Amino acid sequence: MLFPHLVFSTPAPRRAALGLAAAAVVALAGCASVKPQGPSTSNAATAVTAQTARAYHGRFAVQYVDQNGQQRNAYGNFDWQEHGDTVTVQLRNPLGQTMAIVTSSPATATLELPNRQPMTADNVSTLMQNALGFTLPVEGLRYWLQPSVAPTSRATTESDPQQQSHLKQIQQDGWTIDYLAYADAPATGVKRLNLERSEPPLDIKLVLDQ
Repeated sequence: MLFPHLVFSTPAPRRAALGLAAAAVVALAGCASVKPQGPSTSNAATAVTAQTARAYHGRFAVQYVDQNGQQRNAYGNFDWQEHGDTVTVQLRNPLGQTMAIVTSSPATATLELPNRQPMTADNVSTLMQNALGFTLPVEGLRYWLQPSVAPTSRATTESDPQQQSHLKQIQQDGWTIDYLAYADAPATGVKRLNLERSEPPLDIKLVLDQ
């Protein structure tokens, strides 16, 4: 089992995902500073804009500190769907039951929980922080999952010394994204990555199924 000791605490080809839990309800050479208008970010922006549909499927484990200062853990499966500027993340428990559905678009964000009315906010970060006690970096993940830096802010990147074409780490918007494994050829893309933020503390582990 991938994350054998994580449990839920309370009621988030390789192109087919993230998430969060509903019971908790939810990285060229060396180091370089990347500007929003740099080549890498331009390519990333073009990739996201040009591809109107993108999908991921995988598993996640989350460790965070709730609003009462208590450490919480959550794990499960997720399906990530992008259609234009809209991202929908469906979170499921290990048994396959839908636990939460998060939808993010430029205009609004929606969180759907079982047997409850949908909750809305101006953006997904505000919605999740208010409803779950932590946020899911959906806008950044649209790029980090590719993997690439987001074009909206400065970032520091580090390549894999053994394979320069692969990113090893990205630091952006208060997040550190570590790329732990890439898919074996002929498949492409990221297979495992960790995302960590220090304030407030949040650690997300993702495994993308090919």
